[in-house]
Amino acid sequence: MRIITGKARGTKLKAPEGLDTRPTTEAAKEAIFSAIQFDLHDRRVLDLFGGTGQLALEALSRGAASAVITDTSREAVAIIKENAVHTKLMPDCRILCAEWKEYLKGAKGREKFGLVFLDPPYAKGILDEVLAGILEADILTDDAILVCESDRDGIPAPLDRFTQKLHRFGKVHVSIYRAQKEENV
Repeated sequence: MRIITGKARGTKLKAPEGLDTRPTTEAAKEAIFSAIQFDLHDRRVLDLFGGTGQLALEALSRGAASAVITDTSREAVAIIKENAVHTKLMPDCRILCAEWKEYLKGAKGREKFGLVFLDPPYAKGILDEVLAGILEADILTDDAILVCESDRDGIPAPLDRFTQKLHRFGKVHVSIYRAQKEENV
């Protein structure tokens, strides 16, 4: 696992031992960033289930402004910090050991993000619950992009005021949502 391109290009990343963290595959990561590559510059990133931090760090390497990366595992948070330091992207990161609901509760009305990565443990309905929490917390910019990774059973439902494109990489499904600008009436 490595940073594909940008200022940290080629930097190898560490992952926690065991099966609790499931890093995004190279093929899926390449496709995700091909789909959003022209929309990264100066965006604030939220990676709500950080794991290794690789998605937020890749976004920073490619020109995103800053990133908040959260995970509930202290081991994962330690690895994310190590990866952020190793890529020299730590100054642009805020890394927290937090449960997603608690983070959203604290961020409500205080933070705005233009790019959100969601790669929670695979479970039917979890992404729908997280997306509803994000919308409730009002933390998205008007042009926000949300990238959700799941298995077939966990593909999230369409969202009002967002377009959704679904990509498949073997057993991995990636939904990319883009906020639609509201038309003046």
